[in-house]
Parts: sequence; structure tokens; C-alpha cells
Amino acid sequence: MAFAIKKKWKWILYAILALLVLSVLGYLFILLGGRFVVDEKHFVFSESTVIETEDGEQVMKLYDENRTYVPSDQIPDHVKEAFVAIEDRRFYDHSGVDFRSIARAVYTDLVTWSKKEGASTITQQLVKNTSLTNEKSWLRKTKEAMGAIYLERIKSKDEILEYYLNEIYFGHGIYGIEEASQYFFSKSVNELSISEGAMLAALPKAPNTYSPLKDEEKAIERRNLVLSNMYEQDYLTAEQLKREQGKTIGLNQSDRQDSPWLNTYIDMVMDEVEKDYHLTKNEILTGGYDITVGIDLSIQETTYHELQKDDYFHGSQDNIQAAMVVLDEENGLIRAAHGGRNNNRGDLNRLYVRRQPGSTMKPVIVYGPALEKSIYEPYTLIDDVQKSYGDYSPKNYDGVYEGKVTMYDALIKSKNVAAVDLLNEIGVKYAKDYLKNVGIQFEEQGLSIALGGMEEGLTPVQMASLYRTFYDEGRFITPKTVVEVKNRDGDVLGRDEDEEKRLFSKQTSWYLTRMLEGVVTEGTASFVDYNKALAGKTGSTQHPHRSGAYKDAWFVGFNTDYTIATWIGYDQSNEDHYMTQGSKAPTQLTTSIFRQLDETHSFPVAFEKPERVKELENPVRLSKITDLKANVSVGWRSGVHVKLTWTPSADERVVYHIYRESGNGPKKIGEVTGEGSYRVNSVKVFQNPSYYVVPVNPQTKEEGERSNTVTAF
Repeated sequence: MAFAIKKKWKWILYAILALLVLSVLGYLFILLGGRFVVDEKHFVFSESTVIETEDGEQVMKLYDENRTYVPSDQIPDHVKEAFVAIEDRRFYDHSGVDFRSIARAVYTDLVTWSKKEGASTITQQLVKNTSLTNEKSWLRKTKEAMGAIYLERIKSKDEILEYYLNEIYFGHGIYGIEEASQYFFSKSVNELSISEGAMLAALPKAPNTYSPLKDEEKAIERRNLVLSNMYEQDYLTAEQLKREQGKTIGLNQSDRQDSPWLNTYIDMVMDEVEKDYHLTKNEILTGGYDITVGIDLSIQETTYHELQKDDYFHGSQDNIQAAMVVLDEENGLIRAAHGGRNNNRGDLNRLYVRRQPGSTMKPVIVYGPALEKSIYEPYTLIDDVQKSYGDYSPKNYDGVYEGKVTMYDALIKSKNVAAVDLLNEIGVKYAKDYLKNVGIQFEEQGLSIALGGMEEGLTPVQMASLYRTFYDEGRFITPKTVVEVKNRDGDVLGRDEDEEKRLFSKQTSWYLTRMLEGVVTEGTASFVDYNKALAGKTGSTQHPHRSGAYKDAWFVGFNTDYTIATWIGYDQSNEDHYMTQGSKAPTQLTTSIFRQLDETHSFPVAFEKPERVKELENPVRLSKITDLKANVSVGWRSGVHVKLTWTPSADERVVYHIYRESGNGPKKIGEVTGEGSYRVNSVKVFQNPSYYVVPVNPQTKEEGERSNTVTAF
């Protein structure tokens, strides 16, 4: 009998030991298994990237999940308490799993033979949301419990609650407590009142059901339940409960207007960050970066609205397009950009599409390189005569050929044959090397590049970047949208920097500024009504299938503050798609932008000459003298003399050559500068000579037309 009792207790002891061993093994299994469920990287949440101006104004948020992470110390206690009260009242007492709730859930599943979700703890919800799927199964619940127990061993309660509040979904595409606070109440989480915090705590259980934007009555009912739970758990006094439950929801949503004018710019920022900072688009959308950009929101919106006006678009079909970029003269930052008249995100960005630039190419491929040679100056005479270069025979668009013309006049009048002949003189390779030095290359080797005749051409961004150099003393800066990128820890990221480059010398750049100013004041762009400093060049290309129609229309202009390149045309040019107006439209569009910007910027009326460069005098213009008169006078000592008079030019630089004509032909007898009279002494009365005056341009030494002829007797 004693032996039997002893044996019985022995087996009981073995059973107890076995149970203890199994318990220990089970607990170790849970702990070890939890390590495979939970990973630290699961708590690096997707966070919104913020794009902002240099003044700190938010432009846009980019995100895969719209979330802004906030640390626990920025979340008020009453907000934390609201979530604990409604989601997990024993949060601070359990070790990750509330076994009473688990037992109740298992019992329900067994009785109903279903897989209904049990009342998970906050820790379990966090594990499920970050590390598991939403599958409703006993295996998933087991993993959830294992992960929760493990997580409670390696993280504090405060850390777990911080993760949870930053991870949960609040509906309307909003993740995390900070974005929810901003979305519903237009304030940061640290400013939330008790009732506002309770309202947000009411949402995670069923965001679509309890959202105050969808059903205000249900939202208030759920919020009041949260407040009641807070009272029951001694987070609120009876007085606070009554006061908070008596409040309205108090929604305060910020105006969220669509901003279609931002689409191109944001696309360019994304592309630039990916290229220069080596971040993938997915990393940009999830990494919580702060990106400072050069956008001027006012200019971006102004240019967008101007592009919507049909007055500038004259074509055979309605789908005529445009591209415009605005660069800052000082630093090359892109202040505004539009890759189309009304682009959506991801649409074709025409700012990066190569187009034939027409005559806007002349300053950068012909006159700039020529001025770099010591033998050429702005008033150097060049040929304006029709010639053929093999199979290539350029023509002036107006059919007028002057024989000789200054480089200045050839540019402002957009003389085609003069530009081609000058390029032939300086050499194509020599000219192209200047663009190559700043990273702009193309395959064409023919003289037609003087007129923008290229298979592909250049982009509006490239054209703007080249013209921007003229008033910046020739300094070339690659256009950028991004000023600075910081990661979520506030560290500034390094970028691939461009080497400093120079297009032309300071002197050449200043000459080009003055010459292009002449295009606006007296050249092909003189039809515009603009009285402030402005320089630029028009350009257009002929349509390949329609006589008298246009394929590309350009204006690239700059003042002391900004450079703007504008292109107008069709994406595809065929017999059915052509423009009926050339460069006039983009010129009017661009100058309208300058006028509107002048209202807030007050642009100067003149360009300021850089130090250590020669000024370019205004061109001398000769007019024909038609009122030459001769008056005879007799002096006691001087005898008979003739005084010639005429109306001189207002330009006192004009030189007048005086000619006497007799039987032996004309002879120059003198000259005066800036005056309208000349005295001829020792006149022989019986020869009765005749006289005339010829104005002379001191810049070119060219003679103008001879005046009327007069005689003294």
C-alpha cells in the first residue's frame, strides 16, 4: 500500500516537473518565436516627405502613407489616455497579451465555430499592423501573441504607445495621430483638447463608420463612449466628463484646394532628388524628408493662369501646347516651371523635350562665339548677301538684303544669311565648343544650326540656362529646383554638385545683353509695350507641310531678376497641326508675365553695367539730309565765303563730310561732327561750285545717303 502511494506521488511529481518543463519550453518558444515575428525595421514607419519654399511655406506633401511622425513627449497625456481607455484599459498592467480577453475570444470562436477577431491589446494591434497580415486565423493570433510578448520585453510601454499612435489609420488617407490632428482640427497633436483627443481615439476601430465627416451622430456617440471610459478609469473627473461630452465635435479643416499649377514643378523635384541625391521615388514617398525648393509660388501660379489664356494660341487644332520656365538671374534656381498648359502629375514635361529653337539660337551659336574673337565687335560689318554653301542656300525671312550690315543690326533684325555667313567664317566646331563647355551638345555639324536648323534641337530649360548667363557675366549654372534635402533626423544630405562653368567672357556677355536689349527696343520684338529693362530674342521655325505656317515659336527673354523661356507648338506637327502665328505669341505671353511680376517686384528701368567691361554705345542711325542751304557772305578781309547749313541729327556723334562739286568732279573739302553748318572760305565766284553733305557713321565708317545739292550763286 505504501509502495503504491509512493509510486502515485512519484508520477504526480513527474507530471508536475513535465508541466514545468513544458511551460518553460513553451515560454522560451514564445520568446524565440516572437523574435521572428517582430523586427526593428517594422517600426521605421513610412513618413510623408514635405516640400517647402525657402521661406518655410509648405508647397506639398509626398507620401505613400500620409504620416508625420511625432515623439511621445509631444503627445499630451490626455490623448494617450483616451486611446488606452477605449482600446486597451489594462495596457499598463499586462505583458503584451491580456489573457482574459484571449480566453474570451477563444471561447467565442469555439462556440460559434468561427474566426471572429478577439479584443487585442494595443501591443497586439501594433504587432498585427506592422508585422502580420489581416488574415483571421488561430495561427495568426498565435503569432500576434508571441510578437506582443516579445515586444513588451524589448520596448517600454511609452515606446509601444508612441509607435501605435504614429502607425494607426484614421481614414481619409490619414495615418498617425499628428496628420489626423491636422486633418480634422488644423492643429498639431500637442494642441488637442480632451474632447478632440477622444474624437480621434474613437476612429481607429472603424474609421469609415465613425468619421465625423460621414456620420456626425455616430461620431459623437463613439467619442462620448471614449470619454465615459476615461471617467471610469479615473482619467477624468465627473465635472470634466459632463463638460467634454457636452461639446460639439468642433471640426476645423483647412481649405484644401487643388493646385494644378504645381504638377510640373513637383515632378521636376522628384526627378532631381532621384538623380542628384540618389533616392528612389519610393524612398522619397516614404522616407519623411524635408525638401527645400526654389519655387516662387506667386510666379508659379501667375504663369499657370497666363498659359490658360487662348489669346496666345493660334493654331489649326485646339490641342496647341506650351512650355515655360522661369530662372532666377542670381542663382539659376527654377522659380516656376510648366511642362504643358495644364499638366497632370506624370504627364509629358515639354521643358525637357528638344525643339528646333529657330533664331533664338543665333546669340549662343553665332554672335557670342564671334564676339569672343578679337576681330569682331558689335558694330563690325558682316555680309548680308545671298550665297549658297553647297546645297544649302539660306534666305532672309523678309527677302531684304543690305549687302553689309553690323552684327548688332543683323541680330536685332534677325538676318538669316548674315548669321549663316558669320558662322561659316568662325567655324562650326569652334562655335559648338562653347556650348560643349557648359554640357550642351548636339550632333549637327552644318551651317543651318545658325538658324536653329537641327534634327532635335534644344529644350526650353537649356535655352533659358544659356540666356541667363548673359546678365550674369557669362557664368553658367545648371538650373535646379532643389535647394536642400534633410532626412527625418534633420541631417542635410549631400548632392552631386556641378562644376562652375562659363559660357562667354564678361565683355561678350555684356555686349549680348545690350544687343538683345536692342531686339526688344527696335528689333523683331519691338511690338511689345514694356518700359522696363528687358532683353531677349524671338524665334520660329517653318512648318514642314504648310507654306506660311509655323512649327515652333519661341521667345527667350531676361531682365535684371529673371530669365524666361517660352515655347509654343504642337507635340506632333503634321498637315493637320500647324500654327498660324510665329514668335509674336510667345513674346507677348512672356512680356505679359514680366509686366505682372513688375507689380510686386518693381523691376529697374535699365540694366546695370558690370565692372571692368566696356559699355556698348547705342547704334548710330543715319538719316538723309534734305534741307541743305548755301548762303553767300562777303567780308572786308575774308572776301567771299559760303555758309552751308542743314538740320543735324539729334545724335551728336554723326560725322558730316562736306563735298564740293565742280568740273573736275566731287571733292571732299571738310567735315564736322554733330553740327549743322560749315563755312567754305575763298570761294571763286565765277566757278559757281555746288555743294552737298554726306552723313557718316563713326562706328562703322559707312557713309549714308548724300544730301540735296546746292549752289551759292
